[in-house]
Amino acid sequence: MKIRLKFKPVEYKNNVLIIIDQTKLPTKLIYRKISDYKTLGNAIKRLEVRGAPLLGIVAAYGIVLAFNNFKSENFNIFYSKFKKVSQFLKSTRPTAINLFYAINRIEKIILTNKDKKVSQIKKIIKSEAEKIYKEDLELSYKIGLNGAKLIKDGYTILTHCNAGGLATSGLGTALACMFIAKMQNKKFKVYVDETRPLLQGARLTTWELLKWGIDTTLICDNMAAFAIRKKKINLIIVGADRIVKNGDTANKIGTYNLAILANYHKIPFYIAAPSTTFDFSIQKGDDIPIEERGSKEVTQGFGKKIAPNNVKTFTPAFDITPAKLITGFITEKGILKPPFNKSFKKLILT
Repeated sequence: MKIRLKFKPVEYKNNVLIIIDQTKLPTKLIYRKISDYKTLGNAIKRLEVRGAPLLGIVAAYGIVLAFNNFKSENFNIFYSKFKKVSQFLKSTRPTAINLFYAINRIEKIILTNKDKKVSQIKKIIKSEAEKIYKEDLELSYKIGLNGAKLIKDGYTILTHCNAGGLATSGLGTALACMFIAKMQNKKFKVYVDETRPLLQGARLTTWELLKWGIDTTLICDNMAAFAIRKKKINLIIVGADRIVKNGDTANKIGTYNLAILANYHKIPFYIAAPSTTFDFSIQKGDDIPIEERGSKEVTQGFGKKIAPNNVKTFTPAFDITPAKLITGFITEKGILKPPFNKSFKKLILT
């Protein structure tokens, strides 16, 4: 990768996982040191660390943390604990497929090496976690290069939630396209949805874009339609948490709204994601498990209570965008266009 990162969202050092506490941004940049997998799991639940690719990375390191002080050389005891740890980590965020991908990849490595000493297997796990981290850096860079081809001088781009370095190993998916375009000296503007209820767009995406010196404008989610019409949006690029076999895509709640608006206004709507975010074991979007969050995320906001007591809430963290509304997928293997049942084969065959 030929790029210097603006920050490190994750680092494993001296048997400790160091993360940026994303709940404190943009007012404070705080690095948290985590030394056990349960603390990490709670940090994931609280969204201190978030973003599908990054969740895969930290989940892999979470397994490393779980065995730092493990002394037994009995494989059955070791594997039993692994299953307990993996189930706990998988329960933290059910929609983001990268988390499951990384844990399943670690399990495969464990079973492949089950005849070795447990102390050797522990080293292999750590090496695999480091490989997952480094691979994501390379995937993000390639996604950025491919997506930058879509960005022309004078363009105005709209994005939703946070699909930047904070959601990955440090560069991003949707935002990587913009960062690379900036490096190529292209002149463009970006409009950012605030992304209610937790304001990832307002707190995180604007923070990243401004670090790169990109012309950035923040809007409320319900201003998107008017902004598309009045500001002549040329392109919409967002990230993803899970993409299934037919192309239906789960991403942060509000993405589906943008896809409908893009379709009506005839604006290209792209999903930027690595191959690790594709889940071909699921046929269609209706079968993707959708996480629902606590009601306080809706009834409280901006530091105070904003709704009456006992009001009912509906709090999905993600929605499903049908494949027919998606112009294409920006991946490390190129830009995949419809029909997706044919173009997706490139992810499997190469």
